[in-house]
Amino acid sequence: MRLYTLTSEKRRLSAFFAVAMTIVIVLSGRLIWLQILTGQALKVRAAEQWYRDLPLMAERGTIYDANGLVLATSTLTYSVYLRPVAVKDKEGTARSLSEILDLSYERILSKAQSTTVSEWLIKMQVDKTTAMKLVAANLDGVYLSQTYQRAYPLGSVGAQVLGIVSVDNHGQEGLEAYYDESLRGLDGRIATQSDLRGIKIKDGIEYYLPAVAGQNLRLNLDAGIQNIVQNIITSAHTEHQAKTVAALVYDIATGGVVASASAPYYDLNEQPREDVTTLLTQIKNSPIINVLEPGSTFKIVTLAAALEEGVVSLDDTFHCGGSRTIAGERIKCWKTKGHGTQTLAEGVNNSCNCVFMDLALRLGVERYYHYLEKFGIGKKSGVDFHGEPSGLLLNQKRVRDVDLARIGFGQAIAVSPIQFIATVSALVGDGVLRSPRFVNCVGENTLTSNVKQRIVSAKTSSVLSQLLYGVVSQGSGKKAAVPGYQIGGKTGTAQKYADGHIAAGKYVASFLGYMSVNGVPRYACYLYVDEPSTGVYYGSLVAAPYVGEIFKQIAAYKKFPFDVKYENGTGNIMVPVPAVTGLSVVDAVAKLEQAGLFVEVDGDGDKVTGSFPVVDTVIKKGEPVVLFT
Repeated sequence: MRLYTLTSEKRRLSAFFAVAMTIVIVLSGRLIWLQILTGQALKVRAAEQWYRDLPLMAERGTIYDANGLVLATSTLTYSVYLRPVAVKDKEGTARSLSEILDLSYERILSKAQSTTVSEWLIKMQVDKTTAMKLVAANLDGVYLSQTYQRAYPLGSVGAQVLGIVSVDNHGQEGLEAYYDESLRGLDGRIATQSDLRGIKIKDGIEYYLPAVAGQNLRLNLDAGIQNIVQNIITSAHTEHQAKTVAALVYDIATGGVVASASAPYYDLNEQPREDVTTLLTQIKNSPIINVLEPGSTFKIVTLAAALEEGVVSLDDTFHCGGSRTIAGERIKCWKTKGHGTQTLAEGVNNSCNCVFMDLALRLGVERYYHYLEKFGIGKKSGVDFHGEPSGLLLNQKRVRDVDLARIGFGQAIAVSPIQFIATVSALVGDGVLRSPRFVNCVGENTLTSNVKQRIVSAKTSSVLSQLLYGVVSQGSGKKAAVPGYQIGGKTGTAQKYADGHIAAGKYVASFLGYMSVNGVPRYACYLYVDEPSTGVYYGSLVAAPYVGEIFKQIAAYKKFPFDVKYENGTGNIMVPVPAVTGLSVVDAVAKLEQAGLFVEVDGDGDKVTGSFPVVDTVIKKGEPVVLFT
């Protein structure tokens, strides 16, 4: 019996020690977990109870143009905070804040009397003068914190490229959004030792973590050229009462985007934030985010592919009877009476649809699509900007000969302007495709090469370029000519579609041109007028003149040397438009061509009902005249 009792006591004692050891181990583990593994987190939680933070906004990086001009900068402002528990005279404080900040007394008083919120943000982006008034008022429970407001010294210049910034320093559109992480920097803070109610402890500890400013950007954009472009597209927008007029200027040698804009636009210092529709619509950089049917400007791509592949030579001739019948379907040339027999150069100057249908069919679907792929058509260019589309390209497997023929002269396809100008610049430049780029330097770092690949030979580039010079000196692009400078390019006129059908009376007129300096292509410009509504919509008349004016002003701005070989541009001989109303189309065309004028025919009628410019208007010899039938 005694033995049993001792055994039982030993068991109870062992159990007690086991339980005690378990408790010690658990408590030790908990202490280790609290002090070592989660100690830092607990310190942060304790600091949150014993300290009150004020954020210090980082200064946003400055954006410079290619010449070092400031496009976007930051000015120091302040945010005003209110801590209700620290406010002794709530009515007096509310009254003072209301008067100094021009805010509702009742709203501020309700916040000062709040018992559920420890801290209120009263107003952001208060200027220095107002902030100093608050400091002088010495209001209990009122605190100031450093913030910044974006400022734009050049106003509207480059607005759609730069984009906009929110009041809390985040980029929302444009380069401000694309490079937001680099521009924004790192915010700092001031932590003040306070009691549990949030009232500052007298002689308490104060911690200061300074903000780190964002990095600066240096752009390829030239503010001088950007301003030229914006002024000219504004004139075009007004003169043609268009929905939109947009333009890009591109550095052919580097792939730098020198200018980009669409009209209408607004001054970034006067943003219409009360009108959200206008704010978001007019800040869009249309040449980057849009897609459009290129019309005859796309003939440049077809011509380049045909020359590179060797399916055409300068000695080839073509006959245009006004249409081609392909697989039983008749496809018209824009000149329904036909261009007759013409050389390749003449076909390019005349922008003859039949010539380019023939070139596309000679290539065939497989080879033509090989070049579209190589040229980057239907793909993003890789520009450093949000929202770039890929364009629209029919699936190769579904393309019939009739589709191929239409693509050959710029129908049944859509491109983004930025991708298209990059491709054409490569084709007429050195044959090397580059990714377009707005930004050249981030901080002290120059961005690396943006070269993609060679897409055509130097020989093809040279031949193509010479043919396109002819379009301006002898063909439909005469109004883009600039005396003293060599200009090449291609006109385009495309009908718009709505719900899968042609939208009656809605067109996009365009011109893609380039300026050479000392024989070397320097700048390309793509300008399009969306839905001109003054009755004239041909690219030769609506878009080409503005590109010529852009190049003329760029030449003066950059002080490019005047070349006497192009002293007269396309010639300064002036002739009056002959009277042709009532004549047959054939006779009217003959009469205008005899006068040395380029002719475009609008309509399928046999008789001429009018012309633009009208009879007796004096214009340069070789310029286009539209006959209405």
